[in-house]
Amino acid sequence: MNTTDFSIREIGVTDPEERKRMLDTIGVKSVDDLIHHVMPSDILLDKELDLPEPMSERELIEHINELGEKNQIFSSYIGMGWYDTCTPAVIQRNILENPAWYTSYTPYQAEVSQGRLEALFNFQTVITELTRLPLTNCSLLDEATAAAEACAMLLNVRKRNEQKTRTKIFVSDNLFTTTRRVIETRASQWDCELVYGCPSEITLDETFAGAVVQYTNDNGQVIELKSFLEKAKKAGVRVAVAADLMSLVLMTPPGELGADIVFGSSQRFGVPMYFGGPSAGYLAATDEYKRIIPGRIIGVTVDRLDHKAFRLALQTREQHIKRERATSNICTAQALLATIAGMYAVYHGPEGLKDIAGRIHTYTVVLDRQLQKLGYKQANTLYFDTLKIVDLSEEEVARIRRIAEESGCNFRYFADGTSIGISLDETTEVSDLATLFYIFTEAKKPDTEIDVPEIPESWLAMDEKVRREGDFMQQEVFSLYHTETELMRYCTRLGRRDLSLADSMISLGSCTMKLNPAASLFILSNAHFSCIHPYAPSEQVEGYLEMIDCLGKMLCTITGFDDISFMPNSGAAGEYAGLRTIREYFIDHGQEDRKVILLPESAHGTNPASTSLAGLEPVIVKSTESGVIDVEDFRTKAEENKDRLAGTMITYPSTYGIFEVHIRELLKIVHDRGGLVYMDGANMNGQCGWTNPGFIGADVCHLNLHKTFAIPHGGGGPGEGCICMTSKLAPYKPSHPLMHGEDRIPVSSAPFGSAGILGITYAYIRMMGAKGLKAATAGAILNSNYLSARLQEDYGVLYRGETGFVGHECIVECRNFGAVGITDLDIAKRLMDYNYHAPTLSFPVHGTLMVEPTESESLKELDRFVEVMKRIRADIQEIMDGKADQEDNVLKNAPHPLYEVATDEWSHPYTREKAAFDLPYLHDWKHWVNVARVNDGYGDRNLVCCYIPAGELISNENAMKEEK
Repeated sequence: MNTTDFSIREIGVTDPEERKRMLDTIGVKSVDDLIHHVMPSDILLDKELDLPEPMSERELIEHINELGEKNQIFSSYIGMGWYDTCTPAVIQRNILENPAWYTSYTPYQAEVSQGRLEALFNFQTVITELTRLPLTNCSLLDEATAAAEACAMLLNVRKRNEQKTRTKIFVSDNLFTTTRRVIETRASQWDCELVYGCPSEITLDETFAGAVVQYTNDNGQVIELKSFLEKAKKAGVRVAVAADLMSLVLMTPPGELGADIVFGSSQRFGVPMYFGGPSAGYLAATDEYKRIIPGRIIGVTVDRLDHKAFRLALQTREQHIKRERATSNICTAQALLATIAGMYAVYHGPEGLKDIAGRIHTYTVVLDRQLQKLGYKQANTLYFDTLKIVDLSEEEVARIRRIAEESGCNFRYFADGTSIGISLDETTEVSDLATLFYIFTEAKKPDTEIDVPEIPESWLAMDEKVRREGDFMQQEVFSLYHTETELMRYCTRLGRRDLSLADSMISLGSCTMKLNPAASLFILSNAHFSCIHPYAPSEQVEGYLEMIDCLGKMLCTITGFDDISFMPNSGAAGEYAGLRTIREYFIDHGQEDRKVILLPESAHGTNPASTSLAGLEPVIVKSTESGVIDVEDFRTKAEENKDRLAGTMITYPSTYGIFEVHIRELLKIVHDRGGLVYMDGANMNGQCGWTNPGFIGADVCHLNLHKTFAIPHGGGGPGEGCICMTSKLAPYKPSHPLMHGEDRIPVSSAPFGSAGILGITYAYIRMMGAKGLKAATAGAILNSNYLSARLQEDYGVLYRGETGFVGHECIVECRNFGAVGITDLDIAKRLMDYNYHAPTLSFPVHGTLMVEPTESESLKELDRFVEVMKRIRADIQEIMDGKADQEDNVLKNAPHPLYEVATDEWSHPYTREKAAFDLPYLHDWKHWVNVARVNDGYGDRNLVCCYIPAGELISNENAMKEEK
């Protein structure tokens, strides 16, 4: 064993004897033989990837530290949506750095997700309390994308008779620049007009569908929100308000004033700046929007035995179900970051938040008074944390900037050349104020003694015009866990209610729940990377930029492309960005009518929604009975639409787990008719080192770095969906309006999207190297085909393509048991009794389970999973043979919570042993669910997304009884 070779830690099966047994089961001679059966020969690379030599874990950590030392950590007063914050150590240790939290999957299976669901429910409660709006989701990608989603909601909620008359959206010209530009990116493909102006001056009438304003605006001025909302209501115009979450601790909530939607970022609730992300965006709304609010909502319901439980609510809004009719393509939430923000609020409680916000505001007032005493002019008459120093000469600005940078401080320097912005935050201390006083005194009156004013003994209140009145966050959860001991226990207790990769294999097809190497995650807690503002001067972030540049080159090598954009901060955002890049190309070449996208039935779930949102028209292409794309149907539809063909969107290998043998022919059909090819890279784990989209002939692809490239799923996010493209498309990729020197279709707030997690992928690739990545892909395909072979007899595998083999995932048939009422859902729930999370349920084919074991799992774990599946199949056979009751059986009643198994009464015809300890290994390690099977229908009919003030989950107990 070469202990410096990291790949042997990543890949679960490396022993030659184990591999031989697996290959014999599959019926092939070698791994290479298997790959040549799985992949078309004409797409196999003829040389190894040109990547740096792999590093050991120790070398990698030393290398990351060297890069970090090239970054300079300045005190950041830039603001503009990012603020330094204190991540409580107890949260960093027990959430951010805890694999029970960062390796868990999206909580689609509620019974093994109760801990995450409660944590996210806490987050939702914080948002509803601070905004005073009743409806919210469990986070969006960032503030700018939340703004775009809010605009879509303003349009989608219109009545039918308003859709042709109310076609304008007012956009305040004092929104953050990136927020405004992301709205423009999205709205350019909508049938609406954006109207800009000052909120106090705009005249709203019946031609406006909505308005978007910022409460504490781009300059730091708190606007007269109440009067604007009153004006809007008189005109029948709905309003979305961008609001700083920390400011709402002290300021009147927009919901109280009549806002319809409130959105923003929760970053300053304990989430580091991370050079721009990830951080959880938030969006709250009135009940009017409950059927169109994007993303995921955590709700409450009851389980089979009437116990209260959390679950994802309104799941029929999911994009893979609505497809091209979806009003949003949001798939990834920022669940891990929302959890951190929620726990930050739990830890501090309302009084702690008042202390933090009060200190920020008081220090800002003290600074304002001192600067005015020095003779500086400050423009903001009403503010929370931000001052705008105006009417400076260019020489004064240059002098202040020089002294500030010598003192380790970054300010915001406005484009007019005569104004400076200063935003204070939670980390600002009295000593920092002294430094700020020095900078401005030295710039105005060199060599004079610094007059340091006294800090008030009690924090100064907000101006009464906008002062928040009344209590908030009075629910019990915000009063119980203010000591580290109590919060540590709370986090641990919730973590034990979840099933994560720390417990067992999560074999979710299309989601690649693989090892997230610990060595690659250290960067998240490295202050040289986590505490940097995204608009810090480039000379201060040399290490960051070097890492990102090297990562970009490596990903281009892996995908076979020429250029990359890191702006998309989720897989679905990457789909949208790739399609918009194609759209921009055709517009620039005078072919705006090219809007048709050929979408195979086997495409990834969010592809149709992304196509529609990009202003393109999806045309669905059939699949054959073997699961491959119907080439003739593809050709026919390409020919029928040749004059309007923008291209095709192909997932490769497909969501059916198939490598299309005619892939090059399909691409040629599109290219010959003037279209371009988008390849969905969600399944890139089945390609690395053996083939790639560029070599196959695609023009652009996105990558789910949180899948193939080892960024953790975090309970449903963060994600990163960078796009790679040919040099032909490179001029049309997303770029940032403030940082990239050009401004084209920005899709997120930050220049490099969720830059903070890019280091995880960088570390993963540097440790794996070219051979390691290639071996990982081979391992994933080996494991998938092994499971496919072993499950074939008992269940059947739905698609094997034209070669008789599957790719890196397979679809297990579960539709043969309908005669006795057993479904794929019953099998999924029964797996929980054996310590397993269900595979992907009823997607992409209803009534099936899609299994992706990844390369990280050992043969022992694969065999245990097979043993469980065979045992479940035997239980189904007992029902089919009449030996077990069709209704009262272990599958229909699964999962079996501890509270049911341990009760004095047991009425089922099977034993407790069968319910909970059906296989010997369960006596050694048992993951207990703490709720029985949840009642999805009840939760949707009784939507509750936050604790009511008394802290109860469900306010109407009578409704629950009536439902029963």
